[in-house]
Amino acid sequence: MLIQTTAKFLLSFAFAIILYSCNSNEKKAVIEPPSTKEMLKADLDFSDMCRQVGMKKAFLQYIDDEGTLLRPDHFPIVGAEAIDYISSLSDTSYKLSWKPAHAEIASSGDLGYTYGTFTLQLPDTTLSGTYVNIWKKENDGEWKFVLNSDNPGTEQQ
Repeated sequence: MLIQTTAKFLLSFAFAIILYSCNSNEKKAVIEPPSTKEMLKADLDFSDMCRQVGMKKAFLQYIDDEGTLLRPDHFPIVGAEAIDYISSLSDTSYKLSWKPAHAEIASSGDLGYTYGTFTLQLPDTTLSGTYVNIWKKENDGEWKFVLNSDNPGTEQQ
């Protein structure tokens, strides 16, 4: 009995040493976190398009098919209703643009968010506030927003 217990212990010990030596010789792969660079570029391109050709075209270009808009005095506007809502707006009397202040991306690299400040230039005044976009990377590699929300009335710094 003592011989069997000693043999089991030695076998376990030898097995542990072998496993340790195999693992210690391997170099551990360092997994780099996904970059926010592409997503930030999408956010900036979205803002540039909005300023250059109008809010309607830009939002229709960058919204995901199931995208959601959060607007004051509205329940969330989702999917086809969000697209219809955007299509019904007139964007000829103002310019909208924004600048991201921060971005984070999931370790999967296909979901993230940006937030920052926006400026809405009307004919007789300029309004500003904060915004957040939640982004999803589509199968074709394009970034589309799945949620857009803003908070008007804050001062830009």
